Amino acid sequence: MSRSLKHVTIREYVRELVAGSAPGTAAPSERDLVDRFGVARMTVRQALDALVGEGVLERVPGRGTFVAAPRRAATGVLGFTEEMARRGMVAETHTLVAERIPAGDALATALQVAPGSLLVRWRRLRMADGRAVCLSDTYLVERRVPGLVDALPSSLYDDLGDRGLRPTWSEDVLAACAAGAEEAALLEVRSGAPVLRHDRRACAEEVVVEVTRTLYRGDQHTVSLLLRG
Repeated sequence: MSRSLKHVTIREYVRELVAGSAPGTAAPSERDLVDRFGVARMTVRQALDALVGEGVLERVPGRGTFVAAPRRAATGVLGFTEEMARRGMVAETHTLVAERIPAGDALATALQVAPGSLLVRWRRLRMADGRAVCLSDTYLVERRVPGLVDALPSSLYDDLGDRGLRPTWSEDVLAACAAGAEEAALLEVRSGAPVLRHDRRACAEEVVVEVTRTLYRGDQHTVSLLLRG
C-alpha cells in the first residue's frame, strides 16, 4: 500500500473511532497508531494533521490530542506561527533575506502602489518541531510597516495587528509544482521533489497588506479547507 493510501486509511480509522465521542476525549496516540499500522510516525502525523485541520481533533501542547468541540465559525486568516500552534507544533523562523527593494510592475499592481515604490522583501525558512516545512517570500509596502526590516518580529501577523493592519481576508491560490535546486536544498528534499505552492494576497479591510509566495514540502504539510454555504 502506498504511503498516501496509508495516510487516508489511518485518518478514516481515527475519524470512525472518535465519531460520537464527547469533546475532550483522548484520541489514539501517535505511538499506538504507528504500532497498529506499522508505518512511519510522519505518516501518522499527516493523518492526524488533516483531522486537526478539519476540526475533528485538537492538539493541547504538553497533553496530547483530543476530540475537538464543534466549530461555530470558519477560521480567520492565520499566519504560519498561529497555524502551527493550532496543530500543536512549535514554529521557528530563519530569516534568509530582509531587504528594501523597488516594486516591479507585477508586485506594484498586487500591492496597489506605483511601480518603483519601496517594498520590504522578507525571505524565510519556516520550521515546525525542528523540521523544515516551507520557504516563503513576503512583500510588504515599506511605508505601511516602517522599521520592520530593521527589527524583524517573531510573528508578522502579531506585528501587523499592533499596527492596525491585521489581515481580515485573503486571496489564496494553491498549485502543485516541483522544487528547484536552491529551494530543494533549503527544504532538505531532492531537486524536482513535489512541493505545494501557496500564493497569498492578504488585506486589512480594503488595504492590501502583504503578498506572499510560500513553497511547502509535499511530505510535511496538509491543507484542510472549511467551507460554509
